[in-house]
Amino acid sequence: MADNGTAFDIVVLGGGSGGYAAALRAAELGKTVALVEADKVGGTCLHRGCIPTKALLHAAELADNARDGAQFGVHSTLERIDMGGVNTYKDNVIGRLYKGLQGLIKSRKIEVVEGYGKLTGPNTVQVGDRTLTGEHIVLGTGSYARSLPGLEIGGRVITSDQALTLDWVPRSAIILGGGVIGSEFASVWKSFGADVTIIEALPHLVPNEDEAISKAFERAFRKRGIAFNLGVRFSGVTQDDNGVHVSLEDGKTFDADVLLVAVGRGPNTGGLGYEEQGITLDRGFVITDERLHTGVANIYAVGDIVPGLQLAHRGFQQGIFVAEQIAGLNPPLIDESGIPRVTYSDPEVGSVGVTEKRAKELYGDDGVDVLEYNLGGNGKSQILATQGFIKLVRKKDGPVVGVHMIGARVGELIGEGQLIVNWEAYPEDVAQLVHAHPTQNEALGEAFLALAGKPLHAHN
Repeated sequence: MADNGTAFDIVVLGGGSGGYAAALRAAELGKTVALVEADKVGGTCLHRGCIPTKALLHAAELADNARDGAQFGVHSTLERIDMGGVNTYKDNVIGRLYKGLQGLIKSRKIEVVEGYGKLTGPNTVQVGDRTLTGEHIVLGTGSYARSLPGLEIGGRVITSDQALTLDWVPRSAIILGGGVIGSEFASVWKSFGADVTIIEALPHLVPNEDEAISKAFERAFRKRGIAFNLGVRFSGVTQDDNGVHVSLEDGKTFDADVLLVAVGRGPNTGGLGYEEQGITLDRGFVITDERLHTGVANIYAVGDIVPGLQLAHRGFQQGIFVAEQIAGLNPPLIDESGIPRVTYSDPEVGSVGVTEKRAKELYGDDGVDVLEYNLGGNGKSQILATQGFIKLVRKKDGPVVGVHMIGARVGELIGEGQLIVNWEAYPEDVAQLVHAHPTQNEALGEAFLALAGKPLHAHN
């Protein structure tokens, strides 16, 4: 560092998953780093996204366990949901993780510059009256909860930001959007006792998943009593003291206490000086090459502002990648299809690689083999009283290119799925591995035994 603390090897604009990962890895590699953040380091994921929603989902699971204990011979009852207590638990989890992250950043001697940063030159970022100079700049300004044109957020019309701070449980809720965020909140509120209806304009819930998974997900939600309306677009909403009144383009109407708008997240790039410095934006997203370089000077971009999956772990890995790229380590490219995806609802959905449809587009209808292994044959899944399956997509006579799962806790299995897809494993490679019994992980082993032509606990 030089020039009275204003010049650095790297200036990172944004302290979310991508930004702080870039800062930590760069500092580890001996670089001087300034991390600019207007709010709190940790970004959306830690404070308004992944962590708080999963805390709510765990509380929801406990509520279901209390309500349904009799089926296991445990005669428990659910007395009430204390949202004050739930929020205290949630906030304590966030607080502990935030404190730990602050300690990590301090230990690496990264300078956190608090304030609203703006790119003012090919190597400068302005924060208040302070100009930071970086030999390299990393843009990681994250995303915000989007709405639809003409749909104003306020009152009983909320986004996930407001939903995470509610101190009461809605008696009824309409959720606009059946993707990951909408499905997770639907799961939470249903477990907490609300009547929930999802409005999704596409033909399926969790529409980015393999169609077989989406259909099974819909059956599971229907069984839970979560209503949904598919394939028709939202038209409008009014609200009054009694609630919200939602209409669709086909004339259907729905009433509820609240409307949660969960139609995705938009890139935080407006008013930050990006375009003025020659950076190419497309619908607000920063366009980069495969090595995440913007094409301007030594400026890189990571995380939700880069087109693709808006996942914290993607941004985290991109931050590490860029730090190593800047340090001259020439890291291997990140394969977007090899990034694991999890929807943490009840049931959970976990997937990595390509869907059956996409595989057939890539390799031809006759160039793909598919196998489904039902969790009914898995001992631990029977113990947990969960239903679902694992679907494997294989290039014919080649490696497995997709692993798709649905059922309780399958998100915890995605690690092995990621290794299988990214290391281009053949079914025979995985079938010979020993999977502990009784675990749900064993279901992966069984699926691969079947795909390798030697099914054990499967009728294949």
